[in-house]
Parts: sequence; structure tokens; C-alpha cells
Amino acid sequence: MAELVTVSIEDHVADVRFNRPDKYNALSFDMVDAMADTLRKLSRATTVRAVVLSGEGKGFCAGLDVETFSAMIHSDTNPLANLEERYQGEISNIFQFVAYGYKQLPMPVIAAIHGAALGGGFQIALGADIRLAAPDAKLSIMEIKWGLIPDMSASQTLRDLVPLDVAKEMVFTGKIINGKEACHLGLVTRVCENPYEDAKLLAREIASKSPHAVRMAKKLLNEFWHCDEATGLLKESQFEMALIGSPNQCEAVSANLEKRKPLFYDPV
Repeated sequence: MAELVTVSIEDHVADVRFNRPDKYNALSFDMVDAMADTLRKLSRATTVRAVVLSGEGKGFCAGLDVETFSAMIHSDTNPLANLEERYQGEISNIFQFVAYGYKQLPMPVIAAIHGAALGGGFQIALGADIRLAAPDAKLSIMEIKWGLIPDMSASQTLRDLVPLDVAKEMVFTGKIINGKEACHLGLVTRVCENPYEDAKLLAREIASKSPHAVRMAKKLLNEFWHCDEATGLLKESQFEMALIGSPNQCEAVSANLEKRKPLFYDPV
């Protein structure tokens, strides 16, 4: 049986691919388990400086597998029966974790979206730091179609991307939009003809920078974007002081002055 999520690491970039192309990478429970396992491994991958997230085949991820959904509602052991149960000490349940977990990773994550990114699939993409989408990609928060609300962390990721009214329209209607409209609304970072190749180029560029500075920048922006000004400014100063004079910061200065490629070391 093929791996449901594949991971290859080259030049400090982890290439993570959903690998259920015959089902448009739809979310079975085995797929969710594989995604969660991948995230836990990435959280400990100190040599990974950037992640590219994409789907094999014709789409990114088509959301919950309809067969899985049907079996779920007729099962005596419904895995969704207790969504309040947190996953292995996380702040989220396992379904939220496979989306919000990308936001929690210490290194930047770039989602390359082509074809369908629907329901849970789109919510997974929303957990990334940067989203590159094909112009004809199909994106939707479509849980309302099944009489549900978005339940894979969209309430915590959408708020960083779009105004409340835009989020409400998407959630209340389940409308499907293309990559261009998603970019116009702020749901994706930019549109490109080959999001996967562009995502790899961007990941390699990020991986060429000081990993300590990049990780600290992600932590600063994620954790203090919504705080009060005094706290944010203080944390900015504290983080900067921790970097100034550190080995990688000195190496960045030396490499620039000597016009050479820097040789950074990775976090322990």
C-alpha cells in the first residue's frame, strides 16, 4: 500500500505531498492519521528550514471523503463523537491539528494549491504561512453543504487573512471560488501558473536564510500579531536581542560583506 503522505527532504526543504490521487487526496481517517504523524515528525525536524505542501494528481485535497462521511454517520464507533478530545496534548483535536499544526510548525510552510482545495482541504491550506494557487484552482469552505460548520481550525486561521464579513460569506454559502478570486479576497498569497514549482523556489530562498532568524520571525508574527502594542514591541526587542551576536547572525553579516554564500547551522 502506498504511503498516504510522502515526505522528501532536500537542501533543508521538506516536500510534503498528499498521496491519494485516485480520490483527489480526500480525507479518509487513515489519511488524517498519516497527516498528523507527518506533522509531529516535522515539528522535531531541526534541519528542515521550509516546507512545501501539495497534493499528488489532479488536486490539492478535496476535503472529507464522501464514503468516509457516510460510514461515519452509520458507525457505532464514530470518530467524530467527541471532538472536544484533544490530540496528544495539543490545543486541538486531530482533525484541527492536521490543519492548524502547519501554523504551529517552527519553520515556514508554503501550500501549493492546484485543482480542488475544498472543505477540510482548504482549511489545511489555510494553516500554511503562504499559499500559492493556480488561477483555475477551486477553493471552498463548504461544510455548510453538509449542514456543518468549518471544524478544522478555520475560525482561527481565516481571521488572520480576511475581514469578518468575507469569512462569513464564505462560511454561510459554501461558495466555490477560483484562485484569482481567492487572491483578490486575500485567501491566497498570489496566483501562479505552476504553484508547486514556484513554492519550491520560494522554499529554497527561505531555506538559504538564517534558520534561527526565520523561525523567530514566524514565532513573533504568529504569537504577537494580535497582542497589544506594548507587548508586541517588547517581544520584538527581546527576540532581536537574542539574535544579535549569535553565530548565525554573525555569519549572515560576514557572508554579505564577503559576497559569499552563508553557511548556517541548524537549531539543536
